[in-house]
Amino acid sequence: MSEQPKLRRRVAEAAEAVLRKQKFVAPVDVLVGLRWLPAAAVEDWRRGRPGALADRLPVDTAKALAALEHLSDWARERGLQASEATYLAGTRDRRPLVFAENEALQRIFRIHWVSTDLSDKQREKLEARQNQAPDLVVMMSLNDSACDSCGIQLPASEFHYEEEGRWLCLSCADFDHLVFLPSGNAALSRRAKKESTLAVLVTRFNKRRKRFERQGILVEEAALERAEAQCLADDDVRARRRERDAVRRAAQDVEFQAAMAAEIRRLFPGCAQERAQAIAAHAGTRGSGRVGRSAAGRALDEEAVRLAVIASIRHEDTDYDAMLMAGVPRAEARDRIRGDIDRVLARWETP
Repeated sequence: MSEQPKLRRRVAEAAEAVLRKQKFVAPVDVLVGLRWLPAAAVEDWRRGRPGALADRLPVDTAKALAALEHLSDWARERGLQASEATYLAGTRDRRPLVFAENEALQRIFRIHWVSTDLSDKQREKLEARQNQAPDLVVMMSLNDSACDSCGIQLPASEFHYEEEGRWLCLSCADFDHLVFLPSGNAALSRRAKKESTLAVLVTRFNKRRKRFERQGILVEEAALERAEAQCLADDDVRARRRERDAVRRAAQDVEFQAAMAAEIRRLFPGCAQERAQAIAAHAGTRGSGRVGRSAAGRALDEEAVRLAVIASIRHEDTDYDAMLMAGVPRAEARDRIRGDIDRVLARWETP
């Protein structure tokens, strides 16, 4: 019983962070926020990997059910509206996904909680998006491999598609009639995908960041040509829109970095205002890939903010960079400076 208040608080904190980010709260997002599920496991499950997602939880069914019941209580207290979502696999058959064999857990998992700030039209669009199956996905291989169907050898960076645990070349996957459109032109990609009867997302695993990253899409050649014609027809309009959007994003960055600096000062009141602003500006730079631009960072999650502060201390207040230049392995260098970081954190945690 003593664990219940703590679990209730952790669920509420995770749910609040999710709600700030996307105006609705799904149970799977809360479980990721509780660190009971890695985001990569959820992504694999959405793509159709076999097995119930609940089997990956480090807790038993009773505790998982208690957490989701706490989520329901929190959502009702906040006045959020319940919306049932259909989870479909990102596979050709678009089969329903199973979260848990336990019927009660499966039922409560399908309930999403939506902010009342959304208009009816926004709510309809959100529900339609929630009930869509994920994109079909092919991956760029990191190493030489072979097709499990025809046996053809595929060099590194070639595309392959996973189906029922087997890796297929594009010909065996029936995607060889599609052409590759690299990422970089959002309008062209969006229109080509809309025009194409069949579109497939292309990803590649980033070893350094330990995540899959979008590389582009596969679309029908005729669809790409139509999309290119559409983009040429309204190029001036989109250029002006980009200018307006750049001004708007710059203002948003300033607001976000100010909010992050304030959160740093709340968690570390001994950190000088100028240093907090510098940390926020560095970690929150758009397109930097730093922790401040992660989903958790944009939601001002405490752990993400703490990681941004630690990164700053590591590079600004220790000999870490000098050690790396001297050839000290990264893991060893981090071990050496851990005490220095802890001392600075302890000082900053004191007003």
